Amino acid sequence: MGAAVADGFDFSPGAQVPLQGSAGQTAATFAIASAAYRDGPASKIEEANSEWHKSEMKKGLWSLFSPDFGEAFSRAVQVRMLGGGRNPLIQSFGTEPQVIVEHCLAATRIRRQRDALLTIVTTVFGILFLPGFLLWLVAFQIRRTNNNKVRDAEKDVNEAAGKSSKEKREAKKKEREARGRAAVTTAIMAIIGVAIVILLIRLPFTGVLAWYLRASFVAPVIGGLWARRICEGTAKDLRDRWDGLLSGGGIGAKVPEAVPGSPGETAAEQLRQGLAKLSAEQQANSVFYAGPKGILGMGTRWGSWQLAEDLVPRDEGAEIHPFRSWDVIRAIHDQLKLLERGPLHTGGFPTPSIKHWIVAPIGENAKKVARPTGADVDTYQIRPHEIQRICNEQQFSGGNRHYLGVQFTLWDGQLVITMLITVTVLHETLRIEVTGHALGPVHSLFTSKPEPKTKEVAKSIRFWETTEKTLPLIESDEVVRLAVRAPLTWYPPVLDYLGGKLVLPEPFGLRHAWADKPWRHRFMADDALRTATPVLRVVHASALRVLEDHGVNTEKFGNRSGVLSGLVQDASPRQADVYDA
Repeated sequence: MGAAVADGFDFSPGAQVPLQGSAGQTAATFAIASAAYRDGPASKIEEANSEWHKSEMKKGLWSLFSPDFGEAFSRAVQVRMLGGGRNPLIQSFGTEPQVIVEHCLAATRIRRQRDALLTIVTTVFGILFLPGFLLWLVAFQIRRTNNNKVRDAEKDVNEAAGKSSKEKREAKKKEREARGRAAVTTAIMAIIGVAIVILLIRLPFTGVLAWYLRASFVAPVIGGLWARRICEGTAKDLRDRWDGLLSGGGIGAKVPEAVPGSPGETAAEQLRQGLAKLSAEQQANSVFYAGPKGILGMGTRWGSWQLAEDLVPRDEGAEIHPFRSWDVIRAIHDQLKLLERGPLHTGGFPTPSIKHWIVAPIGENAKKVARPTGADVDTYQIRPHEIQRICNEQQFSGGNRHYLGVQFTLWDGQLVITMLITVTVLHETLRIEVTGHALGPVHSLFTSKPEPKTKEVAKSIRFWETTEKTLPLIESDEVVRLAVRAPLTWYPPVLDYLGGKLVLPEPFGLRHAWADKPWRHRFMADDALRTATPVLRVVHASALRVLEDHGVNTEKFGNRSGVLSGLVQDASPRQADVYDA
């Protein structure tokens, strides 16, 4: 197989290098991956929207073709992460995006196997008996529309619970009207159904056509019973995988279509290259600052501590030995590697990820980003000599900036704490800035396990007591929806047009798009706040050592460092990127 090169990335087989940061991130990864196997309405994903990142379920022409949660999520993620000509992605710190995409592919494969069987059922018992099949579809569409309107009305009533009494009355009035229209429509449908049955029994003509019309209303019912059994089996399989992922294990994603069996399998080769490109971009050392949103993928900036003093020679009449910002950064980098060591055996810090980042500014409402390209970039990695140049020279006016980052992935990937350090020298002033960023846990919507479908019913004898009755996983409406969609799954864009699709927030990254704030979780908040003090002190101590070695008077730097060491102990995160100006 020949080497394929795209976007500066060599896709040819070679040595497999373990990617950094793959351990200890299963909880967040599996939580997001479980969405590929979920059922329920797709619009439920909008509950996970944050202040700045909002997913939207775009409606199609016919609600009977609409996807469920897992179908919409899998389709949207696959297109966005692997689609041809896609825009650059934001790194998903604390997760493994390739694992999530593989689960989306595996879920799609399971559903396509089901849809292949449903297509046969729909063809034999539906399309061949088209007159009755169409009438059944119209009936189910009317029923689905009524149920959706009642559900929306109930949602409005729940949302109006904390509002004024006038808004509550209006919401309840709309709910009553929706229920009334649904009842009237159901009664009319029942009357029409009885009339059709009578007409079929007493048709004004006989022969093959008469029996065909009678069969056209019975055959879809038989097909529906068979389709229900197919759907039930697949639903149970998907729910087992959903539950398994959230329980800490589960069945691994199987994606045989991503393994080329021969040089001629271009589709499999493209998919393999797409997954390889995704993993390479995850390791990129360039990130994007989007104003109040903070650094995309790392979370908002909650704290900032700046040490800025004049560079004065230690000895009067002497000169400062020349040094550059990179010399200070390199010394800080070496000391940060020792953070997990301490004088006491108390556990303490896990081994952090220490990396040089190039940060590019983008607009707060920018819809896409552009990764650096050119001779100084190799496989999404900005080369070391260019990083050093940016650190020393691009400290003022336009251009990207250099930051040294120390990142902790905690709580099994649910919390990502990043401390960024930058050193600038302007005229005679040296400034060392340390900022804290925190990315919170995955939204609770993704961590909810599947629950059995039950209904509370009264007992037959002790009618004043109730019991829970277990319902089938698949209802009649869901069977019809799946059977109607099945013949079109071979060309998903048609289903997107007819049933709607999930629109992901841009710029898109799997992790930050559905992250909660960590400050509502007491222990996560404590971890974020506790990280700042030791990191700040290591940074200052390393910088002061470099200054002393180069003949700088460090008295003012030391005094200022002591003041900051006291300020950093303030246990109150702030919105450091929101300026009151």
